Amino acid sequence: MTSISKSAQPRSAGGRRIQGLDAEQRKARRRDQILAAAFELIAEDGYVNTAIEQICQTAFVGNKAFYELFDSKEACYLALLQQLSDRSQQAVAAALLESSGERDELVSVVISAFAHSLVDDPRVAKVTFGEASGISANVEKQRRTNRRWAAQFLETLWRENGFVPEGGIDIDLHALAVSTIGGLFDTVADWLHHTDAGTSGEIDTLIRDLMAFADIVHLGLAAAGARSAG
Repeated sequence: MTSISKSAQPRSAGGRRIQGLDAEQRKARRRDQILAAAFELIAEDGYVNTAIEQICQTAFVGNKAFYELFDSKEACYLALLQQLSDRSQQAVAAALLESSGERDELVSVVISAFAHSLVDDPRVAKVTFGEASGISANVEKQRRTNRRWAAQFLETLWRENGFVPEGGIDIDLHALAVSTIGGLFDTVADWLHHTDAGTSGEIDTLIRDLMAFADIVHLGLAAAGARSAG
């Protein structure tokens, strides 16, 4: 039988493995390291005061590795915003799945998950709320995209859980969802501005304020349904 030398054997699709990781896995790890470093630095020093070189040094990667993944600091920040948004969405979706389906309990668990995803680590809110505004048109577009997702999620929640009367209402439900999400986010931003986040008592106050806001909106939905029916 003819033997095949190691050099002649085909490599795996991922190429040479280093520390048990193929090329794509190493690339994904570098991306995670860069985003973690960007998160830490932007939360501490702000977007404007954070340089790509600092991000690379903190992530223990070279500048070349950075530019293999991101075209610019803005692109890195956009990826970070999306990562944080995805985590928040996953937390809210998981809370929704675990709820009993009762309307009051459903609202409570979703709003609690929303609040905790943003303020359990105060750096999350600082990076998203404190830094995102006014950086660039692309960053503003990303913020709006994330808010539109949240508004669509809320509108679906309303429709599927009896918040909207069966006969419908004579207002634009999507526009109301967009306004509601804006109000919820602004409530969080205002709370952060006046509070040193970090204790359960403080976040309980935030959740109470968010719940009060949601209750008023839901009362308005009920009133709009009654008016439409009449």
